[in-house]
Amino acid sequence: MPLNKYIAHSGLCSRRKAVDFVKEGKVTVNGQPVTEPAFKVTAKDEVAISNRRITIQKNLVYILLNKPKGYITTTDDPEGRKTVMELIQDATTEEQRVYPVGRLDRNTSGLLLLTNDGELAQKLAHPKHNIKKIYHVGLNKPLTKADFDKILQGVTLEDGIANVDALGYVEAGDKAQVGIEIHSGKNRIVRRIFEHLEYEVEKLDRVTYAGLTKKNINRGKWRFLTEKEIILLKHFK
Repeated sequence: MPLNKYIAHSGLCSRRKAVDFVKEGKVTVNGQPVTEPAFKVTAKDEVAISNRRITIQKNLVYILLNKPKGYITTTDDPEGRKTVMELIQDATTEEQRVYPVGRLDRNTSGLLLLTNDGELAQKLAHPKHNIKKIYHVGLNKPLTKADFDKILQGVTLEDGIANVDALGYVEAGDKAQVGIEIHSGKNRIVRRIFEHLEYEVEKLDRVTYAGLTKKNINRGKWRFLTEKEIILLKHFK
């Protein structure tokens, strides 16, 4: 299989990140540096990254976490802040190193997928798959009808137009509570949409991700995906 795919299957990183490792000259095959991501390798080859040998990960793990506020989405933090890995430390063994698929801001709560399946992580992160996400947004003031319509039409931010798929009030009597469906993976996109229209986002909670929901997962808790859920994720078009 291609070298970058082999690295992704080791559970170390996504396929895209594997390409970076290869091009940066960090990968060797049978002791020889290889800088071509499509270089073909087999299970008999000895592949190493930065002199550390890797092997294909047979035991793939898929974890769905209901992230609380105050945790950062990274595998480690030099500043010593709390990371999502602390919340799932009992879920995996030392050999089953998982990492988050995408990110949630420190002050954003809700659904986060963690896995050691590099190929699936790459797929879910790719814009062409239009992975849908639904957020519950709590604003500092009611969202006006005029701004509601502006968001549906597409707000122009510094990095282009922010298109949303659906928008609605969560409760009829409280127009500061909004539900927004979006497939863009741009950084802080939901917060930036509302901040552009001069609203403060006081609460941001991801309630749906790629068809997965928070049902039966309390805040700060996690569960393994079912076999059916894994199959559905892998067959996203």
